Amino acid sequence: MKTVLLIEDDLALRENTAELLELSNYSILTAPNGKVGIELARGKKPDIIVCDIMMPEVDGYGVLEELSGNDSTKHIPFIFLSAKTEHKEIRKGMDLGADDYLTKPFEEEDLISAIESRLAKAQILKTMLEAKPNKETSQDSMHTLHQLKNFFDDNGEISTYDKGESIYPEGDHSNKIYLILKGVVKCHKMDEEGKELITSLHPADDFLGFTSFMDNVPYQESATAVEPTELAAISKTGLKAILEKSHNISLELMELLSGNITNIKEQLLQMAYSSVRKKTAQTLLQFAEILDKKDDEPIKISRSDLASVAGIATESLIRTLSGFKKEGLIDIEGRNIRILQLKQLQHVN
Repeated sequence: MKTVLLIEDDLALRENTAELLELSNYSILTAPNGKVGIELARGKKPDIIVCDIMMPEVDGYGVLEELSGNDSTKHIPFIFLSAKTEHKEIRKGMDLGADDYLTKPFEEEDLISAIESRLAKAQILKTMLEAKPNKETSQDSMHTLHQLKNFFDDNGEISTYDKGESIYPEGDHSNKIYLILKGVVKCHKMDEEGKELITSLHPADDFLGFTSFMDNVPYQESATAVEPTELAAISKTGLKAILEKSHNISLELMELLSGNITNIKEQLLQMAYSSVRKKTAQTLLQFAEILDKKDDEPIKISRSDLASVAGIATESLIRTLSGFKKEGLIDIEGRNIRILQLKQLQHVN
């Protein structure tokens, strides 16, 4: 049985999360603040640590920094748990060596999935090190996907795009890989009738532009900024050289791309088999999540973009939105759409 150290100053959240993890067959250690958490980590050597950021005594950054500097605890996987979602806060934690970052409130499956994947990754790395104990690790300064993203941020070619501006067109040579630093990007294709179909949406911290590492295969779809966007780019040749020297980053990148493929498959199934009402509801929820909108913030997006993601005619989408408004599920003011009944919208059939 794996042991999880949960460091959280909110009593109710600490107890509820501990109970959730116990039901998932984990042994739990809990600490009400960073100081106690450091002592428990040093004494008990848990398999993984889940730690809040804003705490008394010692905050989460201080906990991670202290444990990262200790040979006996520096290899323990570390997941931040916090209400902070700003890019600079996430990057600060990852720069210190955190393995993952969950924001409150979180779903049960998200927490369990994060813990399972980090434990699995730790086991893979341990097996690789044991199999090659005398081989020095290449690229010691870069071990994780988050450090790769920081490399993009620090060393990549920075470019900015206004809302609606093309990043690259379908058929263009794919010489670069991008990391989205700010904004949202849509990838899209045109069908035989000239209708735009959105194939995916990418928020900040997503990679963009993957085709093939072997040669300059043209982009198979176009990419356009949905809102003011900032990108960092490095050449495919440069990224390939990094991946060849870091098996760990290669594994994490494969995991990320596999997850993207799964999401695209789910979207295609939704477009093919769901009702117009369900497609519209799920698309609204998807845009709200991608654009990181709070409950009281409206979604400002074109009806054609909504229809393209949902895979329905714009006229059908507009009629369905009007129906949702009459039912009190949403409110519409011009191009702004405000979700009023989130749970009801999630269960629309």
